[in-house]
Amino acid sequence: MAARLRDVAERAGVSVKTASNVLNHHPHVKASTRERVEAAMAELHYRPNLSARSLKHGRAGFLALAVPAMDSPYFAELAARITEEAAALGFIVLLDVTGGDADAERVVLEGMRSHVIDGVIFSPLALSADEIGSRADSLPMVLLGERPVPTDFDHIAVDSVAAARAATEHLVAQGRRRIAAVGRETMRGTASARLRGYRQALKAAGIAYDSSLVIGVPHFERADGHAAMQQLLALPEPPDAVFCFNDLMAIGALRACVEAGVAVPDEVAIIGFDDIAETRYANPTVSTISPDLTGLARAALELLSRRIDGDDGPAEEVQVAWTLEARETTLGVPPRPRSQPTGRVTSPGVARASAGPDAGAAEADDTGSVTR
Repeated sequence: MAARLRDVAERAGVSVKTASNVLNHHPHVKASTRERVEAAMAELHYRPNLSARSLKHGRAGFLALAVPAMDSPYFAELAARITEEAAALGFIVLLDVTGGDADAERVVLEGMRSHVIDGVIFSPLALSADEIGSRADSLPMVLLGERPVPTDFDHIAVDSVAAARAATEHLVAQGRRRIAAVGRETMRGTASARLRGYRQALKAAGIAYDSSLVIGVPHFERADGHAAMQQLLALPEPPDAVFCFNDLMAIGALRACVEAGVAVPDEVAIIGFDDIAETRYANPTVSTISPDLTGLARAALELLSRRIDGDDGPAEEVQVAWTLEARETTLGVPPRPRSQPTGRVTSPGVARASAGPDAGAAEADDTGSVTR
């Protein structure tokens, strides 16, 4: 039979009330008493009744984070930031990986483990805005990502249109005119927003849109970027720059250039999106758009926490800041100082172009609008 709090109190030689104070982190408990109670909990393998605690205190102390994947460096880093920010607010995060499957996402939408969690942070991939809008469950939820969502849901995202436009403008500023894009998809969402920003930048620079330079991919993985770059290099007139819609594809594209003997960035400049750690250690280092993941996590947790505490105000739309990190795949490798000893490598300089949520705004072109 599972140990009860009374059993813990008896083992520690304290009252049930004192044991409860230790369990609930009451500040006015002597250190020696706390140690005895915690030792008794460990010896008896005591586990608190989450439902009972939720009824008594109004919070279970758990949040759910539902994301499409955890083998993606972007979502892994995002989960780490959210876990850190949640801990600062006294929450433990339970992770649900949906795989981008519509049925798995419906489970999240309609009350995933709602009896033991206080709220959900959800990054949907497969569900439409209409299906999200039909949600009946009342558990507090904050949505993440650039896909269209109903206006009556709290939503936090990066302005992918503005950021993609800035990435493409950076390539133009390096003198590139035949600029390819990798990552088009048929569904509206992150990729279509980034395609829109790409097209806006071309139009502003007076560069004609060339559909042969826009490569659709089945997934946003290294192999997809690699295959797309091979396809681009096989064109009668290959591109002199490539904007990949995420960093994994940019790294795959870089590898394809290395294999083909194409110099980066002398012959082809490459820029990605997400600023995953791998971009900072690739050779050459990869230029990218860097979303403020800490700011995103903090905004999501603060908003969700308010909803859990009863805030029923209008739904909020929050756009997260980003920076353009210009590195070696667009700027080139900086020369080694003459005084530098042989065999040692200096850390390259990084040029940054900071931008807030409103930076890079422009009129919509004929690719269609993206609803936040």
